[in-house]
Amino acid sequence: MTVYLLRRLATGLLALVVASVVVFCVLEILPGDPARLMLGFNATEDAVQALRVQMGLDRGLLVRYLHWTGGLLSLDFGRSYTYSVPVIDLVRERAAVSLPLALVSLALSTAIALPVGVFAAARRGRPSDTVAMAASQFGVAVPNFWFALLLVYVFAVWLRLVPAGGFPGWSAGVWPALKALILPSVALALPQAAILARVTRSALLDVLGEDFIRTARAKGLPRKAVLWRHALRNALLPVLTILGLQFAFLLAGTIIIENVFYLPGLGRLVFQAINQRDLIVVESVVMLLVATIIAINLVIDLSYALVDPRLRVRA
Repeated sequence: MTVYLLRRLATGLLALVVASVVVFCVLEILPGDPARLMLGFNATEDAVQALRVQMGLDRGLLVRYLHWTGGLLSLDFGRSYTYSVPVIDLVRERAAVSLPLALVSLALSTAIALPVGVFAAARRGRPSDTVAMAASQFGVAVPNFWFALLLVYVFAVWLRLVPAGGFPGWSAGVWPALKALILPSVALALPQAAILARVTRSALLDVLGEDFIRTARAKGLPRKAVLWRHALRNALLPVLTILGLQFAFLLAGTIIIENVFYLPGLGRLVFQAINQRDLIVVESVVMLLVATIIAINLVIDLSYALVDPRLRVRA
């Protein structure tokens, strides 16, 4: 198990290095001078040159890359030239919105998907199974921003139960802050729940045909115990994989939803930084999200061994 863990850590570190090179090179080859774009085309050449020196653009590519990665390792992400504050402060402030939003959305999608997937697998071929899979297909096909607009119209404009957008901050209280995250969480969770429900159903159907399930039924175990205690646990490997991918998507891919609901999260921060050509913010936030996704995948890989003891023996 230790060798397996070290191997996965080495793979994650290699992926992190490759990702840093890709992110740095992609932003470097973008057309235009970032300093001139930030100051405007009417700025004087002296002002543009001074900003280039301040941003470190007068140094070579390798020197800038090493300086940037060295700062990342020491959690010194640099200073935003648009907001005039350290990037780490921006990340800390925006993560207080994006992280709870992703966690609530993931919990909600899991709470919806697992019962629906088990229900559909237990009633394979029946009308209830067809209805559940048709609803999940609709959820997969419809984009989350359409769900967001529909939820805003129904629950914020028509029923006036929750705010249509904005975030009061956690200083205003836990309930007002969570109330502002309800609609975005539902809009993010519904499409993910549809995908997870289909994966759960498919994984369960594969497991329900195994010999140990027939043995459990022959021993007289209740149908519910066979489904939830034996079948679902052995079908969790693909479900865990999708959960890891979904959390990564929810954390890094909320740009549209955060803009629809005017949430000051990481996705909106990256969107604004790209528009303003604040490269240090874009590079740092993207690399932080990449590192988070790699760490999540590592945790998911390790959870496989906890769910399936056979993997511990192989490892």
